[in-house]
Amino acid sequence: MLFNSVDFAIFLPLVFLIYWFIFNRNLKLQNLFIVAASYLFYGWWDWRFLSLVLISSLVDYLVGRALAITNHATKRKWLLFASIFLNLGLLGFFKYFNFFADSFVSAFSLFGKEFSATSLNIVLPVGISFYTFQTLSYSIDVYRRKLEPTKDFIAFSAFVTFFPQLVAGPIERATNLLPQFYKKRIFNYPMAVDGLKQMLWGFFKKMVIADRCAEYANMIFDNSDNLPGSILILGAFFFAFQIYGDFSGYSDIAIGASKLFGFDLMQNFAFPYFSRDIAEFWRRWHISLTTWFRDYLYIPLGGSKGGVWNKIRNTFIVFLVSGFWHGANWTFVAWGLINALFFIPLLISGNNRKHLDIVAKERKLPSIKELFQMFFTFSLCLLAWVFFRAESIEHAFSILSRIFSTSVFEYARLDNPVKILTTVGLVVLFIIAEWFGRKQAYAIETWGKSKAKVLNWSLYYLIIVLIFVFGGAQQSFIYFQF
Repeated sequence: MLFNSVDFAIFLPLVFLIYWFIFNRNLKLQNLFIVAASYLFYGWWDWRFLSLVLISSLVDYLVGRALAITNHATKRKWLLFASIFLNLGLLGFFKYFNFFADSFVSAFSLFGKEFSATSLNIVLPVGISFYTFQTLSYSIDVYRRKLEPTKDFIAFSAFVTFFPQLVAGPIERATNLLPQFYKKRIFNYPMAVDGLKQMLWGFFKKMVIADRCAEYANMIFDNSDNLPGSILILGAFFFAFQIYGDFSGYSDIAIGASKLFGFDLMQNFAFPYFSRDIAEFWRRWHISLTTWFRDYLYIPLGGSKGGVWNKIRNTFIVFLVSGFWHGANWTFVAWGLINALFFIPLLISGNNRKHLDIVAKERKLPSIKELFQMFFTFSLCLLAWVFFRAESIEHAFSILSRIFSTSVFEYARLDNPVKILTTVGLVVLFIIAEWFGRKQAYAIETWGKSKAKVLNWSLYYLIIVLIFVFGGAQQSFIYFQF
């Protein structure tokens, strides 16, 4: 079920009313209702894959219970291995089987050996990468004794399947979200209003920014062979705001919807395009995934301990795995490798944690130096996004070869120039709104706190009007494919 659909517009209010007016007096029934609503939400896409969610929930719940009753080191390791093997096994089969089969055949064909491999017609379950990592974090934290294993299977199932963030995050830690299912929840009006505002901003990001940018990004990338570098840069620019508006928009809707039910989810984006270097960008982009890799991969590998080469190795591993997590295509691996190459100079020089606070914290406008740093970092992101969006490695290099050529100075006219300029104008207004709201959890968080109610409602109605007037055609969210 898409957030930007009529189905969800009916589903959410019904669930909200039943949750607060029928099941509000019994915590267990309230949690059970969340599980039922979440299964309906997920099954709306394809009911057959509900079994995968149930299997992940059962396995990690049982592993947690088994870890609770044994202190035997070897048994505990085998239990953790069972959780990792089953979860990553399911993820690997559904997401990567055909990729590895095709890559195996291609590798041998280079040496003149011809093999035939059977490619299965495997449908990728929506959100499998997200809920797999979420359940794994529970098993790992219980194994590390950072979390007391739960005895409440209903609460645990609600944690795994919670519908606002089930299919595209944020990837919540059990240490944060699971305890919230143990506590009685009382309707909090200010929290609900804040949630609605964040949802509104999320819909604006998705429907006005991402979907409109997608129209032109797709047009340019799909016809890249016939376009000069000047237009291809514009395509990369549109894709950068398509993927940001799409994914951060989903996160805002998910976090806002969670607040309607009394839950507090982690922030997933912190204005990443205002970063002054690539390390800061990765602290602000898809925070729930980057911190997951930090805690469950980078630090176990040794983190920043040891020599420089150990740091470089661990960084490359994390970025390559991150790229591969995004999809079964070598373009994603290349995207991860490129970001690692951008990151390494900062790591070697010790500047990877130089910018820990927001840019121009005490000022309204950035300095010339900060402007240059943000522009340079954004340019690096654009280069990497070309690989992320391209159909193949060859396609990406073909685009970059024209971007870094004299054709970048060519003028080319595209169809509907007024609509394109309008889209660019909307992106500029969006950037301005994000800049002045960068100190908050989301750009319009403080809107509505003015005593002038007319001004407050005017701002909300303005966003709603922009959504209806400029909202593009309904499109699925990019990260559903991951």
